[in-house]
Amino acid sequence: MANYHLVILKKPFLEAILGGRKRIESRFAQTRRSPFGKVQPGDKLFLKESAGLVCVVASVAAVKNFENLTPKRIIELKEQYNHHIRAGDEYWQSKADCKFGFLVWLRGVRAIGPVRIRKKDWRGWVVLTEQENFGLLKPGIVKEAQ
Repeated sequence: MANYHLVILKKPFLEAILGGRKRIESRFAQTRRSPFGKVQPGDKLFLKESAGLVCVVASVAAVKNFENLTPKRIIELKEQYNHHIRAGDEYWQSKADCKFGFLVWLRGVRAIGPVRIRKKDWRGWVVLTEQENFGLLKPGIVKEAQ
């Protein structure tokens, strides 16, 4: 059974995903926390611009989880995958001391009619549940972009 996720992105990354230039979303952290290990192929993603609207949906084609990362391994991941992640050197430098991370290959990316949600916390990725879904799991909420 597919899970649903809300993924918050800065505008340039969201535009690159929609334009097909960014095909992998990456997340790194110093501690093991959600959503690490909770993203699976077939899951559905709602992509929201930071301080903006939910305006893109996608599916997860593949996931790679990484534990016990080192600065050297982070550099290797950059070299191997950055042509699909599309992040700058500043991003990678800020992740150098992270111990956990995952890469998500995206497929079926499409724009939807923008959806305004009420999300006030700082989480950049939320695994949606029946109790916490910001109304995104209601039938008919996702409409094709005009």
